[in-house]
Amino acid sequence: MPHALFIALFGLLSILSLGIIIWLLSLALRDVSIIDIAWGLGFIVLASIYALGLGAQTPRQIVLLTMVTVWGLRLSLYLLRRKWGTPEDYRYQAMRASHGKRFAWVSLVTVFWLQAVILWIVAFPLFEVFRQPGPEHLTALDIAAILAFAIGLFFETVGDWQLSRFKADPANRGKILDRGLWRYTRHPNYFGDAMVWWGFFLMAAANPGSWWTIVSPILMTILLLKISGVALLEKTLTETKPGYRDYLQATSAFIPWPPRRRHG
Repeated sequence: MPHALFIALFGLLSILSLGIIIWLLSLALRDVSIIDIAWGLGFIVLASIYALGLGAQTPRQIVLLTMVTVWGLRLSLYLLRRKWGTPEDYRYQAMRASHGKRFAWVSLVTVFWLQAVILWIVAFPLFEVFRQPGPEHLTALDIAAILAFAIGLFFETVGDWQLSRFKADPANRGKILDRGLWRYTRHPNYFGDAMVWWGFFLMAAANPGSWWTIVSPILMTILLLKISGVALLEKTLTETKPGYRDYLQATSAFIPWPPRRRHG
């Protein structure tokens, strides 16, 4: 078996094993939603495995490992802080009630292992950058990648901070956050997350024959827009917050854009 393929499969096995550890912890806590906290850490683990197994010798490889670590730590620490002291997510509560005694094993396969496999696929650009050293120095694509990453990290970090401050004020209960970055996009944090992964892809694309890793940012963007992000959250917000329909009509869903003028 080629060495690179062995490292890739070892990475998958490691992430599946990490999924089992988090699953066992979820059984003890009776809270499956702790899986969200492990998402960013999983990419750090995988990137570290690739860096150690395949080598991190060039400046661009070191830069990539640093970016993944900064992004993953920030995301996991933020989600840990937000999760602390809160009950299990209502979606997992419904899933628990639906499956009864089978829920533990169902959650292992459909939540923990499924997310592990998705994480491994999304991380393809990381694998490619470490698999082949590529150019010795940063390329134009690398600079574009770093810029996309910086924009994404800014939108994620500032968007999360603005939302946390907004929710912490009791006077805002039932209101819609439409200030700061949230004035220009209804989901600055999701937009930022997508930009981060388009950045990682651009860095991989600087290596010959690595354009196939575009599957990573496409998959992440689809997940954020159609499955676990925008679509799911907005369905709930539209039903629970009376003013959200007006905000929806005036504000860009994803890509930041000046708000449309509200009529009436």
